[in-house]
Amino acid sequence: MENNSEIFDRAEFLSAFEKFYGSSDGALLFRSPARINIIGEHIDYNGGKVFPAAIDRYMYFAVRKRADTKIIYNDLQFEGTFEFDAGENFSYKKENSYANYLNGILSILKKRGCGFPCGFEVLISSNVPPAGGISSSSALECGFAYAVSELFGFDISRKDIALIGQQSEHEFMNVQCGIMDQFIIATAKKDTAEVLDCATLECEYVPLKMDGYKFVVMNTKKKRQLADSKYNERRAECESALAQLKAAALPLPAGGAFSNTRDLPNLCALTAPQFEAVKGAIKDQTILRRARHVVTENERVLKSVAALKAGDLAALGELLRQSHASLRDDYEVTGIELDTLADAANAQKSCIGARMTGAGFGGCAIALVRADKVDSFIDSVQKTYTAAIGHDAGFFACAPSDGVAVV
Repeated sequence: MENNSEIFDRAEFLSAFEKFYGSSDGALLFRSPARINIIGEHIDYNGGKVFPAAIDRYMYFAVRKRADTKIIYNDLQFEGTFEFDAGENFSYKKENSYANYLNGILSILKKRGCGFPCGFEVLISSNVPPAGGISSSSALECGFAYAVSELFGFDISRKDIALIGQQSEHEFMNVQCGIMDQFIIATAKKDTAEVLDCATLECEYVPLKMDGYKFVVMNTKKKRQLADSKYNERRAECESALAQLKAAALPLPAGGAFSNTRDLPNLCALTAPQFEAVKGAIKDQTILRRARHVVTENERVLKSVAALKAGDLAALGELLRQSHASLRDDYEVTGIELDTLADAANAQKSCIGARMTGAGFGGCAIALVRADKVDSFIDSVQKTYTAAIGHDAGFFACAPSDGVAVV
């Protein structure tokens, strides 16, 4: 089992900063959490509600202004120093690796009128698994945006930190992501999850009363090579489903906010009974299944929020299982590694529910496990996974955390 506690030695991190930059005088320290999405997968870009929580795995930043206009990035997990100038117009370049995420933030900040009178230097460290489905990229973006805002006194709100991260993904990284990852990382509060309406950005904090259970993150350790291309494909399929429903202009039964499919702003504006009444307008069975996942997953979010408010963890666990089945069968974004983890986890008596989290095709799954059985749970699931897949998975238990913060 990987250590699930926050492992951070301030003195050691500042000592590393000194090795790169000569001293650590004046350096400011920040941290940015990873996240899990408890439920509500692949519906943030369909106007749905999602239910994420930040967790106690972090990306750390040490930043300091310079006397010149140089911008210098170093990362303890990735070799190579990247140097730029505060006055340049940043553009995406493949050879710039992770620095593209940082330069994308700077590009959006400049578009929003933020000026950089001098350069700065950055050191990054992390105990967040990269490309693991718990949003290391958004932790990098939002943590960096928050650090730069604090360093230069831009006084950017947490909501705007999230929107800047999303805008950078759209305009600089050319990834048409939803808002969920950036929003929870920027705005999270300890010991809560956050139900977020991705269409309106209305949100509500819901206490995470775990009652003797913990979330365990299970990392397939598979590089998600298909995730980006399939993400865009699924998004296009959902847009096709919505277009077909709108074109059909069918009356909707009561229960939702709209009375005719022509007026639907997104798929998640449909209730499950409404979808059943009008699904015949979608002729392609693959497109139909994509839409069915979106509508039913949105309803599972609402039921999960109600279950947590009622302290009914068993109901939440069953909804997690239903979510994974829908992602496997209707949305087809799981794959053998995630299915093996989820099935092995759900077979354990100590687990009341497990599902994939994130984009899919690798990355991570989560399981809701009795706190006193976490070690034996991990041992059993590990054996099953290794026998089926041929390599180990990674595991750690986690707790809900605050969003981006000063260390």
